[in-house]
Amino acid sequence: MGRRYVSLWFRHLLTDWLTLRQPELKDVPFVLVAPEKNRLIVKAANHLTESYGISTGMAAADARAVVPDLKVLDAEPGKAEEILKKAAAWCIRYSPLIAIDADGLLLDITGCTHLWGSEKDYLRSLIKTLITKGYDVRGAMADTVGLAWAVARYGKQKPIITTQEHQQALLPLPPESLRIEPETVDLLYKLGFFTVGQLIGHERSALRRRFGNSFLLRLHQALGNVDEPLQYIHPVEPYHVRLPFLEPIRTAEVIEKAINTLLEMMCERLNSEGNGLRKAVLKGYRVDGHLTETVIGTNKPSNNPAHLLKLFALKIPNIEPALGIELFTLDAFKVEEVEHKQENLWLLEGSEGSTDALAGLLDRVGNKIGAQNIHRYLPQASYWPERSIKPALSLTDQPEMDWNNGRPRPSLLLKYPQRIEVMALLPDDPPKHFVWKGQKHIIKKADDAERIEPEWWQHADRHKHRDYYMIEDEKGCRYWVFRSGHHQGGDTQWYLHGFFA
Repeated sequence: MGRRYVSLWFRHLLTDWLTLRQPELKDVPFVLVAPEKNRLIVKAANHLTESYGISTGMAAADARAVVPDLKVLDAEPGKAEEILKKAAAWCIRYSPLIAIDADGLLLDITGCTHLWGSEKDYLRSLIKTLITKGYDVRGAMADTVGLAWAVARYGKQKPIITTQEHQQALLPLPPESLRIEPETVDLLYKLGFFTVGQLIGHERSALRRRFGNSFLLRLHQALGNVDEPLQYIHPVEPYHVRLPFLEPIRTAEVIEKAINTLLEMMCERLNSEGNGLRKAVLKGYRVDGHLTETVIGTNKPSNNPAHLLKLFALKIPNIEPALGIELFTLDAFKVEEVEHKQENLWLLEGSEGSTDALAGLLDRVGNKIGAQNIHRYLPQASYWPERSIKPALSLTDQPEMDWNNGRPRPSLLLKYPQRIEVMALLPDDPPKHFVWKGQKHIIKKADDAERIEPEWWQHADRHKHRDYYMIEDEKGCRYWVFRSGHHQGGDTQWYLHGFFA
């Protein structure tokens, strides 16, 4: 299937935009001007002003001479491009490939029109919606960017040009429809060339000598003999699927069905290539122009639509459709190869299973409470608590040594020990109570002390030994506290270092 393009021409882009924000200007002739060579030059004129013969490029003084009550406003630099970028973001409902033109947009609509039933319905929907939003827009559809651009601005025939009608549609158009320099246009008119058809029969070498390579390039781009690359403002991710809706959707049930359809489309390709996604972003384009964005992540690459749907289902309550969502897009921003072999699970010895089951559980929990709140640790060769564990980077990381199962360790170890105030009957006894963060805890039970000393190569003069106690207060909460250093030295300090389940 050949490429198909749509060119949108915003005939009064800046003045339409300003009128939408200042409705009192609707029936008032006004222009937007900017200084140029010590003169104010008209950069944009509304349709009412143009009816008096005023056009862009005219001096503001001359325009006022024609229309004495003309309202002159300052043009804002860069505003046209800003408006077109926002328009392009809205037009992504109709195509993922959109480029900005000087006064319009160019859309690669290949494979998109069938979602609206036909090319005619597609173009009618696009133009009608933009006109409803308050913009004076013309559009055309053709096999090449050049012809679509030309027909949108200069064509008097039907706006949809089929492949069979391609060359015939270009012939009656004026030379300026080829997007060539004004000087070349003036030269062509002086030489008697008033239509593109009058140029087609001449030899290429003669046209190049007389009008230059730029003219020849534009002519062949319009004819489709030379490809014309476009710089799209929304580069499509390698793994991208989209689902537009003829009628906006709002309910959670329909949203879930739409997400499931997108995931099936995405996973079909991922599965065929032996890949799985690790991070996916769902974007919903609402009727009111706002964008909703939902992100999920997985611990292992997955191409299972049922599992991925469960992750998105956790986020559906946070999707606000407002007046309705017109388009969903799904992008897999991080994709990795799926390992098909079975792997050993880091469970207790003798357990059976696969990391797939655990990864699925962690995905659901992580996407509900945040993946940053889930941690996995591996043992490390050190008795000093802060250095006895290290974070695992993935589910496939395996411990290099066995866990130290000698004495109980807290389920939550603080990153840094926190100072506490204690009262103990004897220097070597566990505390009778301690105060932490202004709250007093009365101790009911305590185990014997466990002395832990740092490795001798870790600057023993800077690290005193610690006497750890597992204690329980009157509320049944259990803590891991320690006394640092010898009590005879007079500089003994007590610290809280962890919590037991």
